[in-house]
Amino acid sequence: MRYFHVDAFAQTPFTGNPAGVCPLDAFPPAGLMQQIAAENHLAETAFIVPRPETTAEYDIRWFTPTVEIDLCGHATLAAAHVLFTHLGFAEKQVTFHSQSGPLRVAREADGRLTLDFPSRPPQELAAHPTGLADGLRATPLHVLAARDLLVVFSTEADVLALRTDYARIAALEYVGVIATAPGSHGIDFVSRFFAPRVGVPEDPVTGSAHSTLIPYWARKLGKTELRARQISPRGGDLWCRLREGGRVDISGYAVTYAAGELRVGAELL
Repeated sequence: MRYFHVDAFAQTPFTGNPAGVCPLDAFPPAGLMQQIAAENHLAETAFIVPRPETTAEYDIRWFTPTVEIDLCGHATLAAAHVLFTHLGFAEKQVTFHSQSGPLRVAREADGRLTLDFPSRPPQELAAHPTGLADGLRATPLHVLAARDLLVVFSTEADVLALRTDYARIAALEYVGVIATAPGSHGIDFVSRFFAPRVGVPEDPVTGSAHSTLIPYWARKLGKTELRARQISPRGGDLWCRLREGGRVDISGYAVTYAAGELRVGAELL
């Protein structure tokens, strides 16, 4: 099985968010894909299969080390990078069909890749979920919710200072917790993302979280073009746009760290 290790939302190795990408002719059993993702031990491994009678459309599935998930940005960016860079994909745009509907990735002139993703605006909660403040070891200014919880702080320093209790965060009934604050020096907002509930204690750069961050900050700042930075230890930069029709654009670079083969016995396929 061919395999690529790609650092997404990165221009140099050892930054951004590493993802595994397995291009296949057909999906193997889900249990095997889960075992591969657990063995890779990256935040996500993407599996892609070409759709018949088309050259520009693929099916995509994503697995963390513990579960299959419904939306992943950085591994989709990584999958598009593999197609464009290593597999001779000649079109300017690829469409991935997923549990979250069609997701398009376009190749820009400057080398960036742009994800066309659903917008998931958060709604403010009347009360903070039980255990949230203990899990964060901090009290946010605002708490909102979409698929993930969105917790808003005053400053970037507040977000950097978070030392979360992963067990308490995992007990919350949300996929993950996005911590965010205004940015500075040309960055509109910063974030971190914690998802121990699905096997990812802290994700380095989270494309899917920006489906919620972009509509929130676009409304807050009164602008549709935004620069973002995820301030995890690895870190990554994103170019963001809120579009009409309930969609967002999330752009970034990607770099291949490794390419090779997974030696999976034929009897498991």
